[in-house]
Amino acid sequence: MCGIAGIIAPASPSRRAGMRRMLDALRHRGPDGEGMEEGAHAILGHRRLSIIDLEGGRQPLLSADGSIALICNGEIYNYQELRAQLEGRGYLFRTHSDCEVIIALYQFHGERLFEHLRGMFAFALWDAPRQRLLMARDHLGQKPLYYASSTAGFAFASEIKALLALDAQLRTLDLAALDEYLALRFIAPPRSMFQGIRKLPPGHMLSLEAGQEPRIERYWKLEYLPKHTGSEESLLDELEACVADSLRLHLVSDVPVGAFLSGGLDSSLLVAMLTRRLGVTDLPTFTVGLPHARFDEAPYARQVAQLCGTQHHERTLAPSLIRLLPELIHHLDEPSDPLSLCTYHLAELARRSVKVVIGGDGGDELFGGYDRYYGNSYADHYARVPAALRRALLGPALALIPEAGWYKSVGHQLRWLHRLSFLAGGARYAASLSYFHFDPRQRAALFTSEATRELAGRHAEDVIRLPYESASGDALDRMLAADCAVRLPDHPVMITDRITMAHGLEARSPFMDHRLAEFAARLPSEMKVRGRSLRIMQRKLAARYLPEAILTRPKQGFASALPYLLQAEYRQLYGHFLRDARLVRAGILSGPAIEMLLRQHLAGRADHGNRLWLLINAELWYRMMIEGEDRECLQAELNSLGTLAAAA
Repeated sequence: MCGIAGIIAPASPSRRAGMRRMLDALRHRGPDGEGMEEGAHAILGHRRLSIIDLEGGRQPLLSADGSIALICNGEIYNYQELRAQLEGRGYLFRTHSDCEVIIALYQFHGERLFEHLRGMFAFALWDAPRQRLLMARDHLGQKPLYYASSTAGFAFASEIKALLALDAQLRTLDLAALDEYLALRFIAPPRSMFQGIRKLPPGHMLSLEAGQEPRIERYWKLEYLPKHTGSEESLLDELEACVADSLRLHLVSDVPVGAFLSGGLDSSLLVAMLTRRLGVTDLPTFTVGLPHARFDEAPYARQVAQLCGTQHHERTLAPSLIRLLPELIHHLDEPSDPLSLCTYHLAELARRSVKVVIGGDGGDELFGGYDRYYGNSYADHYARVPAALRRALLGPALALIPEAGWYKSVGHQLRWLHRLSFLAGGARYAASLSYFHFDPRQRAALFTSEATRELAGRHAEDVIRLPYESASGDALDRMLAADCAVRLPDHPVMITDRITMAHGLEARSPFMDHRLAEFAARLPSEMKVRGRSLRIMQRKLAARYLPEAILTRPKQGFASALPYLLQAEYRQLYGHFLRDARLVRAGILSGPAIEMLLRQHLAGRADHGNRLWLLINAELWYRMMIEGEDRECLQAELNSLGTLAAAA
């Protein structure tokens, strides 16, 4: 786990100075050391977090003749198997680093090297004789990679902040990306929040040769057809073997490994299999809880830890959390998310004991864990009611149910089904993701007329609608495919990567092993979701390791509940930052529209909790990342607000 950066441009003192600034910006990703490789046409830089080959794995790595240089962020989990094969073909390795196999594979297989890799990675390989750059992200997008054509040349890095350190002129808002964030709470590739900075999509490679434009190609796609055949029991045995194999590979490390343990199904299953199937003893596990019994999962995590005999570490979050927002935005380079608050404290706790931690990202998207997966089929049933009747009678009746309150209230769910019933296919699925955010009508009122003209013809929901419509299989397959392609890498996994790396911690996600994902994708849909039953096959697997009480409890979590649990703090935020928003001053958002949202929410006439969270974070992001406001100054403002909220 590391940070990488590069500039493709002729050698000059300014090029080296630019690389120095980029590596300084990435220091948190690699606190154990750094390296540079300079050539006539390229400079590569690397910040290292030592996990494998602690003494000899320094990067950039070079081929035996020095003609090929490599920088890699991540881990190649099957490197030992690949190394033996490549040595059998006569390749002489110079280190014991897992990443060196990429150089050998490139020399033997060229761009077909991806057929052999199994891991999480973002790498850049410079072929000096050909003046050729080859960059790639892993199959499911666990590791990030951004690039830009800047005043310094073609540049790339693990995080946006490194590109901004190289060229301050890149600090320009991408209005379409802001639209995506307000609609869906994530920004899909190739966009970033900055106009000139692009994100390489998962499962893609980029090649650049002298005098040519970058060429981007997909090298892998998750396929859902044909479906596996065989009995449920035999497929369950195969699934268990696939998960165990992935876990075995994810344990490869020269430093201690721990595990996040939320008490939910994903992390509980992984911890149980690590201890009871793979025989890992004294496994360190980590959880954070809330001082609110209704949303606190820590007791369930404690129960799993006791069952599995782990070395359990637990922290209860303090009531005041908003003071972290500038820190979170700094590390994400994007507006923050409630999930990042939890991850920040969890990563900080884990880093005190380990350098590598295993987490459950990907389980929901592989096995069908979100209620929207069955909610969309319920909308089909509701849509059988004649449209005229739904519009004339049912819609007005639903409008009478108070909207304000807990975000999963019956009123919310009924209005959600009503809205979805008038849509179909990818449009319906996109709408199901944006229900608690800003729908097209709300965004049309929120943006100024000037911003609306600039966004004309764009539809933020297309970033999830189009993957849905291009996928194969039934409706569930298409939902899972769209989530795995876009939402998974660009929301929970992005947050996990940035926030764990902020603490110098490597996070690994066994469910995101692409071989396991390929097997899970082809499980029949009825083995994932049936009626209101979710994760059917995963639950059957977990039943081999965990008690019924863990398997049957409802999905909890607290990320979406934060705007409701911390209402006093949020009221301070709303009044302080939104009533004189810089996004309004800049002519991007409408002041009267924001004021209306505030009045309705604070008076209890409507529930805009999550929408106001998005606006607060967009505002703080704009002040920090576009206007250049110092995060320490914002921190001081938030500290004073937190004091006022506590006094109130």
